[in-house]
Amino acid sequence: MDHPATPQDHQQVSFQLELEEQGILRLTWPRGARIQEADAQRAMDRVNELCGQERHPMIVDMATTDDVTRGARSVFAKPCQANRIALWGSSPVDRVIANFFLGIMKPPCPTKFFTSETEALEWLVEA
Repeated sequence: MDHPATPQDHQQVSFQLELEEQGILRLTWPRGARIQEADAQRAMDRVNELCGQERHPMIVDMATTDDVTRGARSVFAKPCQANRIALWGSSPVDRVIANFFLGIMKPPCPTKFFTSETEALEWLVEA
């Protein structure tokens, strides 16, 4: 008999986070990621740790993300050391995930979805 997945069954989703030379944080999720609350919390804790007392704009590469759970969305709606967030994706699924987040949750700072990395980066540095 199959049992529904529980939080204990969840395999941690790895992510890459770096503070680039231009002062922009880059958060990249792996292909096919199903981001759950614990994954989101680990990523945001790492953002805060990397930034310290400074605030930085952040680009989130979600181009291959499959799903973001309600718990993860609630973590992403909390303030962190990112002062502007560009969500960058390319597929209709990416757009649906981003629009759902932007429509339902109140982002903690200016947040916008882009299908162009260049436009996303330009928007981040124009502020």
